[in-house]
Amino acid sequence: MTIQPDLLQGLNPAQREAVETVDGPLLIVAGPGSGKTRVITHRIAHIVHQYGVHPYRIMAATFTNKAAREMQDRLQRLVGTRAELLSVGTFHAFCARLLRRDGEAMGLNRNYSIFDTDDQVSAIKQAMELAEVDPKGHTPRAVLGVISRAKNVLTDSRGLASRAENYFEETAARVYHHYEEIMVRNNAVDFDDLLMRSVQLLEEYRAVREQYQERFVHVMVDEFQDTNVAQYRLARLLAGDRQNICVVGDPDQSIYSWRSADIRNILSFQRDYPSCKTISLEQNYRSTSNILDAAQSVISNNRQRLDKGLFTENGDGVPVYAHETYNEEDEAGYVIGEVDRLVRERETKAGDCAIMYRVNAQSRALEEACLRRGMKYRLVGGVRFYQRKEVKDLMCFLRLVHNPLDEVSLMRVINVPPRGIGAKSVSLLTGWARDEGVPTYTAMQRILGARREGQPCPVNLPRRAANSIADFANLVEEMANLSVQLPPSELIGEALELAGFRQYYQNADGRAADRSDGQRPEERWENLMEMRETAREFDAEDPADGLASLLERISLVAEVDNYEESEDSLTLITLHQAKGLEFPVVFIVGLEEGILPHYRSIETDAQSGTEAQVEEERRLCYVGMTRAQQRLYLLRAFRRGFMGSSGPTNASRFLQEIPEDVLASPEQSRPAVVSTPRSTRQGTVQTRMPDAPAPPAKPAPGIGETVRHSSFGEGVVIDCIAIPGDHEVTVHFAGSVGIKRLLLSYAPLEKVPGDIL
Repeated sequence: MTIQPDLLQGLNPAQREAVETVDGPLLIVAGPGSGKTRVITHRIAHIVHQYGVHPYRIMAATFTNKAAREMQDRLQRLVGTRAELLSVGTFHAFCARLLRRDGEAMGLNRNYSIFDTDDQVSAIKQAMELAEVDPKGHTPRAVLGVISRAKNVLTDSRGLASRAENYFEETAARVYHHYEEIMVRNNAVDFDDLLMRSVQLLEEYRAVREQYQERFVHVMVDEFQDTNVAQYRLARLLAGDRQNICVVGDPDQSIYSWRSADIRNILSFQRDYPSCKTISLEQNYRSTSNILDAAQSVISNNRQRLDKGLFTENGDGVPVYAHETYNEEDEAGYVIGEVDRLVRERETKAGDCAIMYRVNAQSRALEEACLRRGMKYRLVGGVRFYQRKEVKDLMCFLRLVHNPLDEVSLMRVINVPPRGIGAKSVSLLTGWARDEGVPTYTAMQRILGARREGQPCPVNLPRRAANSIADFANLVEEMANLSVQLPPSELIGEALELAGFRQYYQNADGRAADRSDGQRPEERWENLMEMRETAREFDAEDPADGLASLLERISLVAEVDNYEESEDSLTLITLHQAKGLEFPVVFIVGLEEGILPHYRSIETDAQSGTEAQVEEERRLCYVGMTRAQQRLYLLRAFRRGFMGSSGPTNASRFLQEIPEDVLASPEQSRPAVVSTPRSTRQGTVQTRMPDAPAPPAKPAPGIGETVRHSSFGEGVVIDCIAIPGDHEVTVHFAGSVGIKRLLLSYAPLEKVPGDIL
């Protein structure tokens, strides 16, 4: 078979070499904006077209559904309809399918549930109660964190107990033991289990392992620097003795150690595979030279990295702007004002701009500034669609229908909508089930069976509660029968009616507990209708498989997967969430010691005598800087309120690592960033730290006040922010004058009627 003539066209020499290297282990070190997705997809197409490998025998794993969708879309164009046969997706999605198909070998029923974080916390609380651990002394989420980290290095409860280094880890190990038993009883797995149990399945069951090793001739892993121990072990097991494993990544972008990502995987790949070939993709297609040089100067201070020399042919572009403001309100006001200016002067659109920050709490001042200026914005990381109460209630009901052993879902919906089954009745029911050694749903079925046969209720319950429980068991049974007959969207339609969700959520009066998040009944109903529309995607599958696929998709979705570009909305996003995205204009705020790098990283390194955590913070800064295509703004505040305190700050060490020749001049970077001379590009930048602003000669006007300007006439103050030594007043003047930004100390403004400012 001959290669398609255009498949290698447009690739630079390094990209082409990576595409044409097919056999044996391959490490592709891909800098930001270097076209790694293009290389991966073209390499897959090359293997299919040139080498005749069937798409079914190729696997490509990545980390987000968004990245997987982009990869699949490109492969559809390169490979055609056969692209659907490729195994392309996230590690978790692959493992979910693996366990659904072959997990019964290790005792996991194919109708298992996937617990999200809220479900896990509920299960951990049960486990802590069984382990007699006081949640006041050890919070469930802290215990869950220890268990999660153990699973990511493939350690079970016995392993954690044997390796525990302190009392807290010993306590977590006891809880872990009960948590494992709860997950088995619920026929459930959590996100970490998907990886850990898949590795166990492949390691312990030779027939299953050989089946997958025979199937996958080529294994590729994107974002390899973000893999943990379990993911790397999984990839190696699948690649087997063929060793046709290609990994693509950049240690300079490893920013998820808190999620157990292990940078050592990519740094040691060449040792694990001595015959490995290494290719570096160094041409950046995203950013200007000034942005790239600034980012390179920062990251070059790290020790744990594979050296590479990035370059771009995009030209120098505008300088990098480094701004210093007085406090976080001034910082937010400056950023939103600059976005407004760029939009008004038609240099960009609001949707092309992103403001990035280290911690979620920093969004508060930015959101308030947006609201004051009437700037549309989108906050990435708010309440996720699938975590909204009405959507989660519906999905837990469907999870229960699919897997009646899922007691976490059962406990959520047993009285939602209200069915007359109170907390006392639930306690009696679960206590009886525990004494009998049966799942709670089995106890409910026995109550239903007794009613059908005219026998007394086996559980000592009030008659009304017993009837309500029997009715609910009958409903779940009826829905379970429908789930193997109806496609998912129709099944949801039946659930909305038969389970009472329509009446409950369309009730105009609502219930106080259900109005706590400010949503109106019609909004809740719209969300449920959106859920039914989402389910239509799975209607073509066999009904039982379609429901399983729907529940799996929802369990594995991440916030960034739902990110869609918008022309008129500014994006507010954390630096961690921004990975994988790009924007023409990027603002990074909070470049201060204690914020970026974060104070916990500084303290941890001080205790350990290493620089590992601060190096990850530097990588995080580097990731943020390299999201920018055309303009990059770096901001810090002289004073900041953080963690309940407020005081002067020190400029981030990362600011001081940027060479002066890529920065805007002091006049351009108002307020100024002053640099000391240097003879090399590895010197430091000194950021001038002003004293508190001197009181202006005239008192500042309030927002909403009417003022008069000698040339512009009368207008209304729409913003007023303090800057060092002055105030910047934004006024909306009447007629064609429009909005003007003025310095209070110079502008001839008067309060109406006639009070001199």
